[in-house]
Amino acid sequence: MILLGVDPHKSTHTATAVDPVSNQQAGSLRIDASLADYRRLLTWGRRWPLRKWVVENANGLGRHLAQWLVARGESVVDVPASATSRVRQLTRGGGRKNDRIDAAAAATAHIHGDGREVNADDHTTALALLDERRVNLAQARVRTINQLHAVLRDLLPGGAPPQLSADQAAALLRTVRPAGNVEKIRKDLARDLVTEIRALDKRLAENAVRMEELVASSGSTLMNTPGVGPVLAARLVGRVGRASRFATAAAFANYTGVAPVEIASADKARHRLSRSGDRQLNSVLHTIAVTQIRMPKAPGHAYYQRKLSEGKTPREAKRCLKRRLADHVWRVMITDERRSKHPLPQTT
Repeated sequence: MILLGVDPHKSTHTATAVDPVSNQQAGSLRIDASLADYRRLLTWGRRWPLRKWVVENANGLGRHLAQWLVARGESVVDVPASATSRVRQLTRGGGRKNDRIDAAAAATAHIHGDGREVNADDHTTALALLDERRVNLAQARVRTINQLHAVLRDLLPGGAPPQLSADQAAALLRTVRPAGNVEKIRKDLARDLVTEIRALDKRLAENAVRMEELVASSGSTLMNTPGVGPVLAARLVGRVGRASRFATAAAFANYTGVAPVEIASADKARHRLSRSGDRQLNSVLHTIAVTQIRMPKAPGHAYYQRKLSEGKTPREAKRCLKRRLADHVWRVMITDERRSKHPLPQTT
C-alpha cells in the first residue's frame, strides 16, 4: 500500500507518494488544475497497484479533484489542514514548507490516524447545498427588511410595526403622499426593497419545495418526527451526511453539542452546558425541542413535563429533551441509511 498525499491549490495540485511503513517519500508530481492533468495524475498514481489518495481539505480546495478520483473508483480520504500543519510542526519545526512537503504531511497525518473516507456526492451533498443557499437567502431577507424599516422610519410617523410582511409594507406605502423630492426618493427606495423581499420570499418558498422533494426521494423518515419539517430534515441530512460515521448515539450527541460536559474534582462531580459541537445542528435540535414542548401529544412534551416534576428547571428540562432528541435523530438516520443499503424487494 502506498499513500498519495495531495496538497491542493486553486490552480495547481501537488501529490507526493509516501510509504506508510518507512514514512519515506517515493516520488512527487505537480499538475495544473485541469481535467487533462487530472488524468496525468491518475496515470502516475497507477504505478502503485495498492494505493490510497490522501487529499488535504477534500471538502474545500480539494473537493473537485477528490470527487473526480472517487468517480473513477479510487480510494480517497480527507485530512484537515490542521492535521498536516501539526505534522509539519512535529517533524520539521515549521521552518520548511512547500507543496511537496505539505502533500507528504497529509499522507503522514493519515498514517497517524487522521482522515475520513471521501464518498461520492449524493443526496446529502445536494441537501447541504440547498441548506446553505437557504441560509444565504434568509440572511439577505433580514438585511433587506432592516433596510426597509430604516427607510419607513423616516417616511412614516413612528415607522412600521416590527413584524412586517411585503404585502403589509406595500399597503403602508400606498398611504404615503410624498411632500417633496426627498420623500419621493424614500418611497421609491421602499418600493424597491419591497420588491426585493417578495423575490426573496419566492426563492425561499421554492427552496423549501425542492428540499421536501429531495428529502422524500432520499427515503429519509425524519419528517415523521413531530416538529421536523422539510427544512429541518434537509439541514439534518445535509450537515450530518452519513450517520454511520458516528459509532454511537453518544458520539452524535457530542458532535451536536447537546452532551453535558462533566466537571469532576476529587469526590465531587457535576456537569455543565457544552458550548462546542456543530451549532447549526444544535439549533435544529433546539427548534425540535421547543416545538414538541408546545405539542401536548408529542413525546417530547411528556418527557419535558416529567423532568419538570423531577425538580428540573425549564432550562434544564429542555436540555435533557435535546439530549434525548439527539439519540432519536441518530437512530432514525442510522435506520434510514441501512434501509437504503438493503432496500426491501419490490412486489409485483
